[in-house]
Amino acid sequence: MNITHTAGNYTLYKEKTAIGTATLQAGRLWVEIAPGWRRRGYGSYLVKEILQQNGGYDVKRETLFTAALPESEAAGAMLQKFGFVPQGDTMVRRRVPDLSAVQLCHEFLAAHLLPGGLYVDATCGNGHDTEFLCRLAGSAGRVLALDIQPAAVQNTNARLAAAGLGGIGQAVVHDHAKLGELIAPGTADCVLFNFGWLPGADHEVHSTADGSLPALQAALDALKPRGVLAAVLYSGQVIGDSEKQAALCFFRALPLTKYTVLVCEFANWASTAPLPCFVIKK
Repeated sequence: MNITHTAGNYTLYKEKTAIGTATLQAGRLWVEIAPGWRRRGYGSYLVKEILQQNGGYDVKRETLFTAALPESEAAGAMLQKFGFVPQGDTMVRRRVPDLSAVQLCHEFLAAHLLPGGLYVDATCGNGHDTEFLCRLAGSAGRVLALDIQPAAVQNTNARLAAAGLGGIGQAVVHDHAKLGELIAPGTADCVLFNFGWLPGADHEVHSTADGSLPALQAALDALKPRGVLAAVLYSGQVIGDSEKQAALCFFRALPLTKYTVLVCEFANWASTAPLPCFVIKK
Protein backbone atom coordinates (compact mmCIF):
# COMPACT_ATOMS: atom_id res chain seq x y z
CA MET A 1 0.00 0.00 0.00
CA ASN A 2 1.02 3.60 -0.40
CA ILE A 3 -0.42 7.01 0.41
CA THR A 4 -0.23 10.08 -1.86
CA HIS A 5 -0.54 13.58 -0.44
CA THR A 6 -1.41 16.90 -2.07
CA ALA A 7 -2.33 20.05 -0.14
CA GLY A 8 -4.05 18.33 2.77
CA ASN A 9 -5.72 15.66 0.62
CA TYR A 10 -4.62 12.05 1.01
CA THR A 11 -5.38 8.96 -1.08
CA LEU A 12 -4.73 5.40 0.08
CA TYR A 13 -3.84 2.94 -2.68
CA LYS A 14 -3.77 -0.86 -2.51
CA GLU A 15 -1.53 -1.70 -5.44
CA LYS A 16 -2.99 0.64 -8.11
CA THR A 17 -6.53 0.88 -6.73
CA ALA A 18 -7.59 3.91 -4.68
CA ILE A 19 -9.48 2.49 -1.70
CA GLY A 20 -9.63 5.47 0.65
CA THR A 21 -9.37 9.24 0.89
CA ALA A 22 -8.82 11.73 3.68
CA THR A 23 -8.80 15.50 4.07
CA LEU A 24 -6.94 17.36 6.81
CA GLN A 25 -8.07 20.97 7.26
CA ALA A 26 -7.87 23.33 10.23
CA GLY A 27 -6.91 20.50 12.55
CA ARG A 28 -9.85 18.29 11.55
CA LEU A 29 -9.56 15.00 9.67
CA TRP A 30 -12.26 13.48 7.42
CA VAL A 31 -11.73 9.89 6.24
CA GLU A 32 -13.70 7.81 3.71
CA ILE A 33 -12.97 4.17 2.79
CA ALA A 34 -14.54 2.61 -0.32
CA PRO A 35 -17.48 0.36 0.66
CA GLY A 36 -15.87 -2.86 -0.55
CA TRP A 37 -12.79 -2.27 1.62
CA ARG A 38 -14.40 -1.32 4.92
CA ARG A 39 -14.12 -3.27 8.20
CA ARG A 40 -10.60 -4.48 7.34
CA GLY A 41 -8.57 -1.95 9.27
CA TYR A 42 -7.77 0.34 6.32
CA GLY A 43 -9.44 3.36 7.90
CA SER A 44 -7.46 3.00 11.12
CA TYR A 45 -4.27 2.48 9.13
CA LEU A 46 -4.88 5.64 7.07
CA VAL A 47 -5.67 7.77 10.12
CA LYS A 48 -2.59 6.61 12.01
CA GLU A 49 -0.29 7.17 9.04
CA ILE A 50 -1.62 10.70 8.49
CA LEU A 51 -1.31 11.57 12.18
CA GLN A 52 2.23 10.18 12.27
CA GLN A 53 3.22 12.22 9.22
CA ASN A 54 1.92 15.36 10.92
CA GLY A 55 3.40 14.70 14.36
CA GLY A 56 0.06 14.06 16.02
CA TYR A 57 0.21 10.36 16.85
CA ASP A 58 2.73 8.51 18.95
CA VAL A 59 1.46 5.43 20.77
CA LYS A 60 4.47 5.53 23.10
CA ARG A 61 3.95 9.13 24.21
CA GLU A 62 1.81 10.41 27.04
CA THR A 63 -0.75 12.91 25.76
CA LEU A 64 -2.82 15.69 27.28
CA PHE A 65 -6.07 16.92 25.69
CA THR A 66 -8.07 19.96 26.83
CA ALA A 67 -11.58 21.16 26.11
CA ALA A 68 -13.75 24.06 27.17
CA LEU A 69 -16.12 23.58 30.08
CA PRO A 70 -19.39 22.09 28.79
CA GLU A 71 -22.32 24.40 28.19
CA SER A 72 -24.93 21.70 28.79
CA GLU A 73 -25.45 18.53 30.79
CA ALA A 74 -25.37 16.46 27.60
CA ALA A 75 -22.06 17.97 26.53
CA GLY A 76 -20.64 17.28 29.99
CA ALA A 77 -21.78 13.66 29.83
CA MET A 78 -20.10 13.27 26.43
CA LEU A 79 -16.80 14.67 27.72
CA GLN A 80 -16.91 12.42 30.78
CA LYS A 81 -17.59 9.43 28.54
CA PHE A 82 -14.24 10.03 26.86
CA GLY A 83 -12.35 10.50 30.11
CA PHE A 84 -12.34 14.30 30.50
CA VAL A 85 -12.39 15.67 34.05
CA PRO A 86 -12.68 19.28 35.30
CA GLN A 87 -9.41 21.06 36.05
CA GLY A 88 -9.73 24.76 36.78
CA ASP A 89 -11.57 26.46 33.93
CA THR A 90 -11.04 23.62 31.42
CA MET A 91 -11.75 19.92 30.94
CA VAL A 92 -8.66 17.71 30.77
CA ARG A 93 -8.01 14.19 29.50
CA ARG A 94 -4.64 12.59 30.19
CA ARG A 95 -3.62 9.46 28.32
CA VAL A 96 -0.83 7.27 29.60
CA PRO A 97 -0.24 4.50 27.03
CA ASP A 98 -0.37 0.89 28.09
CA LEU A 99 2.75 -1.21 27.74
CA SER A 100 2.17 -3.16 24.52
CA ALA A 101 3.66 -6.54 23.65
CA VAL A 102 5.68 -4.99 20.82
CA GLN A 103 6.94 -2.18 23.05
CA LEU A 104 7.99 -4.76 25.66
CA CYS A 105 9.97 -6.60 22.98
CA HIS A 106 11.69 -3.40 21.90
CA GLU A 107 12.61 -2.43 25.45
CA PHE A 108 13.94 -5.93 26.20
CA LEU A 109 16.09 -5.98 23.07
CA ALA A 110 17.40 -2.46 23.65
CA ALA A 111 18.46 -3.49 27.16
CA HIS A 112 20.22 -6.71 26.09
CA LEU A 113 21.84 -5.97 22.73
CA LEU A 114 24.62 -3.67 21.56
CA PRO A 115 24.98 -1.58 18.40
CA GLY A 116 26.99 -2.87 15.49
CA GLY A 117 25.51 -6.35 15.13
CA LEU A 118 23.47 -8.28 12.61
CA TYR A 119 19.73 -8.02 13.24
CA VAL A 120 16.92 -9.82 11.40
CA ASP A 121 13.27 -8.81 11.19
CA ALA A 122 11.73 -12.07 10.00
CA THR A 123 8.21 -10.64 9.55
CA CYS A 124 8.71 -7.02 8.54
CA GLY A 125 5.10 -6.00 7.85
CA ASN A 126 5.03 -2.23 7.35
CA GLY A 127 8.53 -1.78 8.73
CA HIS A 128 8.02 -0.48 12.27
CA ASP A 129 10.11 -3.26 13.84
CA THR A 130 12.68 -2.97 11.06
CA GLU A 131 13.11 0.74 11.73
CA PHE A 132 13.55 0.01 15.45
CA LEU A 133 16.21 -2.61 14.70
CA CYS A 134 18.06 -0.20 12.41
CA ARG A 135 18.24 2.39 15.16
CA LEU A 136 19.37 -0.30 17.59
CA ALA A 137 22.02 -1.65 15.20
CA GLY A 138 23.41 1.81 14.51
CA SER A 139 25.55 2.93 11.60
CA ALA A 140 28.03 0.08 12.12
CA GLY A 141 25.30 -2.58 12.14
CA ARG A 142 23.23 -4.35 9.53
CA VAL A 143 19.52 -5.22 9.42
CA LEU A 144 17.89 -7.71 7.07
CA ALA A 145 14.08 -7.76 6.88
CA LEU A 146 11.95 -10.49 5.32
CA ASP A 147 8.34 -10.89 4.26
CA ILE A 148 6.53 -13.05 1.72
CA GLN A 149 4.23 -10.18 0.70
CA PRO A 150 5.77 -7.73 -1.80
CA ALA A 151 3.63 -4.89 -0.41
CA ALA A 152 5.20 -5.37 3.02
CA VAL A 153 8.71 -5.24 1.57
CA GLN A 154 7.89 -2.10 -0.43
CA ASN A 155 6.36 -0.40 2.61
CA THR A 156 9.36 -1.29 4.77
CA ASN A 157 11.97 -0.07 2.32
CA ALA A 158 10.02 3.16 1.83
CA ARG A 159 9.89 3.68 5.61
CA LEU A 160 13.64 3.09 5.97
CA ALA A 161 14.41 5.46 3.11
CA ALA A 162 12.22 8.20 4.59
CA ALA A 163 13.94 7.77 7.97
CA GLY A 164 17.42 7.89 6.43
CA LEU A 165 18.11 4.28 7.45
CA GLY A 166 18.39 2.69 4.01
CA GLY A 167 22.13 2.29 4.46
CA ILE A 168 21.62 0.11 7.53
CA GLY A 169 18.61 -2.02 6.67
CA GLN A 170 16.98 -3.60 3.64
CA ALA A 171 13.83 -5.66 3.18
CA VAL A 172 13.57 -8.52 0.69
CA VAL A 173 10.79 -10.84 -0.41
CA HIS A 174 11.63 -14.15 1.24
CA ASP A 175 9.95 -16.90 3.26
CA HIS A 176 10.92 -16.68 6.94
CA ALA A 177 10.84 -20.48 7.11
CA LYS A 178 13.86 -20.39 4.78
CA LEU A 179 15.73 -17.77 6.77
CA GLY A 180 18.79 -20.01 6.80
CA GLU A 181 19.24 -19.41 3.07
CA LEU A 182 20.17 -15.78 3.83
CA ILE A 183 21.79 -15.90 7.29
CA ALA A 184 24.80 -18.06 8.08
CA PRO A 185 24.58 -20.16 11.26
CA GLY A 186 25.79 -18.46 14.42
CA THR A 187 26.03 -14.94 12.96
CA ALA A 188 22.88 -13.06 14.05
CA ASP A 189 22.63 -11.03 17.23
CA CYS A 190 18.84 -10.96 17.10
CA VAL A 191 15.92 -12.38 15.13
CA LEU A 192 12.57 -10.71 15.68
CA PHE A 193 9.15 -12.13 14.77
CA ASN A 194 5.85 -10.28 14.92
CA PHE A 195 3.43 -12.96 13.77
CA GLY A 196 -0.14 -12.44 12.57
CA TRP A 197 -1.12 -10.41 9.50
CA LEU A 198 0.08 -7.37 7.60
CA PRO A 199 -1.58 -4.29 9.19
CA GLY A 200 -3.99 -2.70 6.76
CA ALA A 201 -4.11 -5.78 4.51
CA ASP A 202 -6.47 -8.74 4.21
CA HIS A 203 -6.66 -10.44 7.61
CA GLU A 204 -7.31 -13.79 5.94
CA VAL A 205 -3.62 -13.78 4.95
CA HIS A 206 -1.66 -14.49 8.11
CA SER A 207 1.18 -16.58 9.46
CA THR A 208 0.53 -20.20 10.46
CA ALA A 209 2.30 -22.87 12.48
CA ASP A 210 3.32 -24.74 9.32
CA GLY A 211 5.64 -21.91 8.35
CA SER A 212 6.35 -20.39 11.75
CA LEU A 213 7.83 -23.44 13.48
CA PRO A 214 10.50 -24.02 10.80
CA ALA A 215 11.19 -20.27 10.93
CA LEU A 216 11.72 -20.35 14.68
CA GLN A 217 14.18 -23.23 14.35
CA ALA A 218 15.99 -21.45 11.52
CA ALA A 219 16.24 -18.37 13.71
CA LEU A 220 17.80 -20.32 16.58
CA ASP A 221 20.33 -21.80 14.18
CA ALA A 222 21.18 -18.30 12.92
CA LEU A 223 21.78 -16.83 16.38
CA LYS A 224 25.27 -16.43 17.80
CA PRO A 225 25.87 -17.24 21.50
CA ARG A 226 24.02 -14.72 23.71
CA GLY A 227 21.89 -13.84 20.71
CA VAL A 228 18.17 -13.23 21.27
CA LEU A 229 15.08 -14.50 19.48
CA ALA A 230 12.04 -12.33 20.19
CA ALA A 231 8.53 -13.26 19.05
CA VAL A 232 5.07 -11.81 19.59
CA LEU A 233 2.39 -14.50 19.31
CA TYR A 234 -1.22 -13.78 18.46
CA SER A 235 -4.58 -15.55 18.59
CA GLY A 236 -8.15 -14.55 17.95
CA GLN A 237 -11.32 -15.09 15.97
CA VAL A 238 -9.68 -14.83 12.55
CA ILE A 239 -6.38 -16.65 13.09
CA GLY A 240 -7.46 -19.04 15.83
CA ASP A 241 -5.09 -20.35 18.51
CA SER A 242 -3.10 -23.07 16.75
CA GLU A 243 -0.02 -21.02 15.85
CA LYS A 244 0.34 -19.57 19.35
CA GLN A 245 -0.01 -22.97 21.02
CA ALA A 246 2.40 -24.65 18.59
CA ALA A 247 5.02 -21.95 19.17
CA LEU A 248 4.63 -22.24 22.95
CA CYS A 249 5.13 -26.02 22.74
CA PHE A 250 8.24 -25.41 20.64
CA PHE A 251 9.67 -22.94 23.16
CA ARG A 252 8.91 -25.11 26.19
CA ALA A 253 10.62 -28.12 24.61
CA LEU A 254 13.93 -26.29 24.09
CA PRO A 255 16.73 -27.78 26.25
CA LEU A 256 17.72 -25.69 29.26
CA THR A 257 21.37 -26.50 28.62
CA LYS A 258 21.25 -24.50 25.34
CA TYR A 259 18.54 -21.85 25.78
CA THR A 260 16.86 -19.61 28.32
CA VAL A 261 13.19 -19.12 27.42
CA LEU A 262 10.91 -16.37 28.72
CA VAL A 263 7.16 -16.21 28.08
CA CYS A 264 5.79 -12.86 29.26
CA GLU A 265 2.06 -13.16 29.90
CA PHE A 266 -0.11 -10.13 30.65
CA ALA A 267 -1.90 -11.82 33.52
CA ASN A 268 -4.91 -9.48 33.71
CA TRP A 269 -5.47 -9.20 29.95
CA ALA A 270 -7.70 -11.43 27.83
CA SER A 271 -6.37 -14.85 26.84
CA THR A 272 -6.21 -13.63 23.22
CA ALA A 273 -3.82 -10.79 24.12
CA PRO A 274 -0.48 -10.71 22.24
CA LEU A 275 2.15 -12.81 23.99
CA PRO A 276 5.80 -11.68 23.95
CA CYS A 277 8.38 -14.49 24.09
CA PHE A 278 12.18 -14.41 24.27
CA VAL A 279 14.81 -17.08 23.73
CA ILE A 280 18.42 -16.37 24.71
CA LYS A 281 20.98 -18.71 23.19
CA LYS A 282 23.67 -19.90 25.62
